[in-house]
Amino acid sequence: MSLEKPEFKQILNEDKIVIFDGAMGTMLYSKGIYINRCFDEMNLSAPNVISDIHAEYVKAGSQVIETNTFGANRCKLAPHGFAEKLEAINYQGAKLAVQIAKSAPHTVYVAGSIGPLGIKIEPWGKTSVDEACEFFKEQAEALLAGGVDLFVLETFSDINEMHQAIRAVRSICQLPILAQIKIGNDGNATYGTTPEVFTQNLDAWGADVIGLNCGVGPKIMLDTIELMSEFTKKKLMVRPTAGLPTSVEGRTMYLSSPEYFAEYTKRFIQHGVKIIGGCCGTTPAHIKAMAAAARVFSTDERKISVMVKESPQKPAPQAQPIEKEKKSRFAASICSNKFVVTVEISPPKGCDATRALEAAKFAKDNNIDAINIPDGPRATARMSPQALAGIFERGVGIETILHYCCRDRNLLGMQSDLLGAYASGLKNVLLITGDPPKLGDYPDATAVFDVDSIGLTNMVHRLNSGSDLGGNPIGKPTGFFIGVGANPGAIDLNLEIKRFEYKVEAGAEFAITQPVFDIALLENFLKRIDHVRIPVIAGIWPLASLKNAEFMNNEVPGMSIPEHLMKRMRSCDTAEKQREEGIKIAREALCAIKGMVQGVQISAPFGRVATVLEVINGIVG
Repeated sequence: MSLEKPEFKQILNEDKIVIFDGAMGTMLYSKGIYINRCFDEMNLSAPNVISDIHAEYVKAGSQVIETNTFGANRCKLAPHGFAEKLEAINYQGAKLAVQIAKSAPHTVYVAGSIGPLGIKIEPWGKTSVDEACEFFKEQAEALLAGGVDLFVLETFSDINEMHQAIRAVRSICQLPILAQIKIGNDGNATYGTTPEVFTQNLDAWGADVIGLNCGVGPKIMLDTIELMSEFTKKKLMVRPTAGLPTSVEGRTMYLSSPEYFAEYTKRFIQHGVKIIGGCCGTTPAHIKAMAAAARVFSTDERKISVMVKESPQKPAPQAQPIEKEKKSRFAASICSNKFVVTVEISPPKGCDATRALEAAKFAKDNNIDAINIPDGPRATARMSPQALAGIFERGVGIETILHYCCRDRNLLGMQSDLLGAYASGLKNVLLITGDPPKLGDYPDATAVFDVDSIGLTNMVHRLNSGSDLGGNPIGKPTGFFIGVGANPGAIDLNLEIKRFEYKVEAGAEFAITQPVFDIALLENFLKRIDHVRIPVIAGIWPLASLKNAEFMNNEVPGMSIPEHLMKRMRSCDTAEKQREEGIKIAREALCAIKGMVQGVQISAPFGRVATVLEVINGIVG
């Protein structure tokens, strides 16, 4: 063949059908390679096997072959012990494909394959978007050095992660980017992101081709492509799976035939798709049948058969977020610089809320600004804090701060809960990760932890901006006043500061600290967060007894009571004196920190709200 070939960008500017290759993993599996092996590392240890598969696809009619590097990022290579071979694996993967392309009887391009990291990233995980971008960048750099002609970003479920992959490639080159989303049977990506949303986003982020791969077979992809065509003028591509995997005599089989794929190739072309290939379960036989089906379409025939939409639908107008001071009475107090006092009341362990309701009424009658309701503190099984908050707000008329933790719900459950909470009138939330179940009543209970408090803050901020997890509009936005936790006495204060910065960046509007006993720790923490300062409410815990102090100091995670305060509690020889000393310590703390913070959260040990008044009397007006 000729030594020269046009750049792939030129191909994209022409009205041609381009045939991709099919599955690499399926072919390796068919050759007896165990699925628990790192397929990407075989670029180094079994290059002939990889080259032979590339050659089979070229012989079948593929005009683009993908590098065997779908999982060759640092995060996915690390569990196999190959993270330090990342550059070599990707570079060699590109070189193997380039060699086959150069020896092909027709023009063949090499696409550098990049798949998801296999970890959750911001806003759902601990890895920041910039860190994710760097992970993608180091893979893309090695593929570029190996000589790829284009990049295919494939099987992405989270469009936010796809955005970072696009950023990474664009930071090093201007080669074409083919961005492929993995959808479910409903046509949506993970988190419910609709074709409308992900198509427009991929277009705006600079993808040269927008497409679908993996997850579903040809029919669902065809239905989804019809929707996508309304929201972009970019070329569209599809690479379906060969149906759903089925176990046949112990082997995983995909039962959609090459003939079936050939039929759908025609339908895809008739609906304007320009780039077609296969994903899981497809083989050179499928690609050969698809290539043959594509050849029967002349340029003129394709133009006639393409469905033309009258005009793209306009995206729904962006909802206007609710102004902070208008979110709740508590938010208005914070925004007006009022020194606020909140009291913490734990939900009962049964279904009788009478005592808790009486405590809430007492707080309301004594001008407490809001009631904090913990969410399963120390992983104990109690009444739903959301239900109790509704009881308080409807029955007493006092605002609540609903603690909401990540431990017990998956992402969809969280979104449902929060939408329901806002609809029922709850406006203030404190978002926390939550204690692991092993600390609580049911140590064998499973924890979910789809996200941590940073990811949860991002989620609520999205709801406040009028979109759901998938970026789809929800109509009227929520108006949660978003609070987060902070621990001035954290063992690793640098990590705590970093996490606090992330929370503020994610949308946090106020913070409540762990109970403060060492004033110096709070003072140092406040200095360290001055550059990201939001209103801080300090936690104060009136020690109820020496036993209570010992428990707090030794058994509550993240809690520490200075020895000089423990000595004071030990010096009291009666229960009443210990209680009085605990209140005295709390009052001293309140006096010391009042000028540093914008309020206090005072716990009510054993539900005794009257204790709160003993602490604030004469100090807070």
